Amino acid sequence: MTDRIARKIVVRGRVQGVGFRYNCGMVANSLGVAGWITNRDDGAVEIHAEGAPDAVADLADWCRQGPRHARVTRVDVRGAKLNGYGTFSAMH
Repeated sequence: MTDRIARKIVVRGRVQGVGFRYNCGMVANSLGVAGWITNRDDGAVEIHAEGAPDAVADLADWCRQGPRHARVTRVDVRGAKLNGYGTFSAMH
């Protein structure tokens, strides 16, 4: 499919220990976005998202708020290489 894009999304703030990875996975799956999310050592979460441009943009928009207990202070979105992921998973 040529209508797929990939983005690396790094979310900073209080985003670990608040269900961010789980909720992001639920949102990604509902949008049809594939890829992964993981906690980083610096306290941020990193997401690799692949899918339709609108769906990936919607996931990035959701990341700016996150789940109820998250306090997002910064979201960086950059282009990434398509890897052909078929599902979205939370990595540790």
